[in-house]
Amino acid sequence: MSLGCQFPYLLKNSWHQTKLLKSRVPVEKVIESNKTSAETRRKLQLIQRVKLFATERLKLTESENYETFVQLENDYVTWVVRAAPKYQLKPYTWWFPIVGSVPYKGYFTKAGAKDEAKVLKSDGYDTYVRGVSAYSTLGWFNDPVLSSMLRYKEYDLVNLIIHETVHATVFIKGHIDFNERLATFIGNIGAEIYYSEQQAGQDVLKQIADENADQDVFSEFITHELKMLRQFYKDNEGQISDKQKQMRINEIQDKFKKETAPKLKTNSYSWFPKAKLNNAILLSLETYQADLKDFETVYLGLGKDFQSLLDYARELESEDNPEEALKAKANSYRDLGKGR
Repeated sequence: MSLGCQFPYLLKNSWHQTKLLKSRVPVEKVIESNKTSAETRRKLQLIQRVKLFATERLKLTESENYETFVQLENDYVTWVVRAAPKYQLKPYTWWFPIVGSVPYKGYFTKAGAKDEAKVLKSDGYDTYVRGVSAYSTLGWFNDPVLSSMLRYKEYDLVNLIIHETVHATVFIKGHIDFNERLATFIGNIGAEIYYSEQQAGQDVLKQIADENADQDVFSEFITHELKMLRQFYKDNEGQISDKQKQMRINEIQDKFKKETAPKLKTNSYSWFPKAKLNNAILLSLETYQADLKDFETVYLGLGKDFQSLLDYARELESEDNPEEALKAKANSYRDLGKGR
């Protein structure tokens, strides 16, 4: 889709972004207000501590993000649309200045996202619309704390702040999925380091370790299953019915229940076997969850040294294909017996 076709959309989103930024209030003012609830105050103070931790301890890029607060009118700040062909695991993409090709399109109104999804669905695509609680403007603006972010439980909020700060530190144009997986992995590691150095109780540390371990298990499962589903679509190109497609997706969910769910320590993925999945939803999972083992292998190969991991992530910005570079690095460590 050309930039000219996108112009009305970009203009409208710019208006919403400007409106949002104009409604910012200094976080300190919100904390000091006697109208602020104790829970809101506590989470805003937590965000301040985590932001300082992310820049001083983890050496992520320092910014003026999260120094202001915006009270939203809705539960989400934006709604994201994703789409994929009915019988292919291939994302429908949009092109934008600065970031390049993107496998999703965000709207500041739910109606706008639903309208876009309706058009795509009428053109024969699987679609997925989801609300988003936070996003990074990649340093173009000073991102505020959004009221939608405060609905997260404490650990997830810590993880989120580190995740979004990673986006402001390392961003590879045209590789959105890779950027998200990188931020997901570093967010997990950074949050673990934060709580271990805060001397959190053993129950908290165990819960964090269990959730991260479950993500590793699910990542391995979904990476394999999406690879097999791609092959299924390829082998049966032009011959698949909606019923056959649904049966194949049901097989994936049944396999999860029988083989993967018993390995999990938390209920983080209890929704998966009950979800009404399609290719757009599965690709969304791939964006955040696939191939996390490669990041882990490199991290272990680097001696579990966070700064070495961050330095390596920055080096990937010069790679034409960071996914292949990461996999080659991970395989080299596996050959040396340094990683899993």
